[in-house]
Amino acid sequence: MLNALNEVLRDNFIKDTEAGIGRWNKVIEKAGLPYRLVLPHKAFNRAIGTLSGIRIAPDGRPMTQAEWQSRVDQWLPSAADRSYVASLMNPVVEPGQYANWISAPLSGINKQPPETAYVRFN
Repeated sequence: MLNALNEVLRDNFIKDTEAGIGRWNKVIEKAGLPYRLVLPHKAFNRAIGTLSGIRIAPDGRPMTQAEWQSRVDQWLPSAADRSYVASLMNPVVEPGQYANWISAPLSGINKQPPETAYVRFN
């Protein structure tokens, strides 16, 4: 019964996500970009449950282990991708300073100056 409940909840989540992706695709289309977001098949890259261990492409096509290994870095973050993202994650704790991947706010919290020290590191 628990597995059936999980499947119903997963299907509801997928339905809700498809609606959100549809809204984003309208924004992308309105901007004139030749790109569409697509939700992968529900069996894609599953690590738990009844579909775990089955190699399925994002479009739902079954794959051999060799096919999967040759294409997995096209679909999922590679070790190089993870290393690059980790290199961006440098702490910035000085008031008024922001990490290079975050844009500075127009104003601070409760209209305080952006350089306000909201958190103290003792």
